[in-house]
Amino acid sequence: MAGFWKKWFGAAEAKTARLLPFGIDVEVPPQQTLLEAALAAGLAFPHSCTVGTCASCKCRLVSGTIKPAMNFGYTLSKEELDAGYILACQTKLTSDAVLEVDAAGADAPPPETFNGKVTARTPLTQDILAVTVALDRPMRYVAGQFATLRVGDVPPRSYSFADPPERAGRSEVSFFIRRTPGGAFTEPLFAGAFDALPIEVEGPHGGFFLRPGDGPMVCVAGGSGLAPLMSLLLDARKNNIRRPCVLLFGARTRADLYKTVEIETLAQTWLADFRFVPVLSAEPEESTWSGHRGFVTDVLEGVLPSVLGEDSPRAHAYMCGPPPMIDHAVTVLTKAGVDIGNVHYDKFTDSRPHPTSSGEPTLAQAR
Repeated sequence: MAGFWKKWFGAAEAKTARLLPFGIDVEVPPQQTLLEAALAAGLAFPHSCTVGTCASCKCRLVSGTIKPAMNFGYTLSKEELDAGYILACQTKLTSDAVLEVDAAGADAPPPETFNGKVTARTPLTQDILAVTVALDRPMRYVAGQFATLRVGDVPPRSYSFADPPERAGRSEVSFFIRRTPGGAFTEPLFAGAFDALPIEVEGPHGGFFLRPGDGPMVCVAGGSGLAPLMSLLLDARKNNIRRPCVLLFGARTRADLYKTVEIETLAQTWLADFRFVPVLSAEPEESTWSGHRGFVTDVLEGVLPSVLGEDSPRAHAYMCGPPPMIDHAVTVLTKAGVDIGNVHYDKFTDSRPHPTSSGEPTLAQAR
């Protein structure tokens, strides 16, 4: 009799998600998203905001049908949508499905909570600080990942590690943090109000890390988005990676460029061709700046042919910055022949509303 009622009145049943490359099946109850079910099963499924804005949990739907809780187009590019990518945190299954997940780095440890204290605040520009936090014990992470910082009742914020990891873990971690005018976290941080307060550091998180390969590396950073790329590139140099690389760094003016000496040193010691291309979008016309001007994505389009040559199918791109920069760069890269599966990024998210499929707004954790 129970089967009769289920057949005719559509009682919902759990669906099965086959997750590759894990090679395991996960039962996804009707009340859970794909991400919730995967995490409940103990899988290291990449994720961050959990509200559909950061794209950390994107995966490719190989087969099956789903019900999205929001329009994926608000977060994923047209190229990603055309390739079948979805957001696991906003997906419920309407049939059994097979999905390809960009699993976290093999060495990525599970997140833990650490007690910390600010030990240094070093100005990098007029609105970006290098913030160093001493931890109660060493933290292991993969270059490119991030941590969430919490001080008292202030809403937590997430920032990428700026230093390369150490095999035994780091007892001090650093971040490049941009000041947000009126920001509940950054205003007191910049004023020194957090210096004497305990900071809870939860991490590591994220699936932004260097993938194996021997093709060219295209790196694009905007503002404080330089942090994870510095971590990734310094770690790659330490591990004797031999791949041609170009790093484009977008800023407003010369005063907004930072870590240029460290980047030039990295370029000189890199074990293959390394090009550093700073791009300024608001440098006064009368200045003596002789480098690139405009938006970093426009310059990217111009330099890609000489960087990629015939190797675009083997190239990998790594980007961190604001969503408009990332979205435009994805289009530029794929038009140049870079496979969409080789384009990796970490988008800044914020607390602006993002519509769901029903028109209801969701709030993203600021980052």
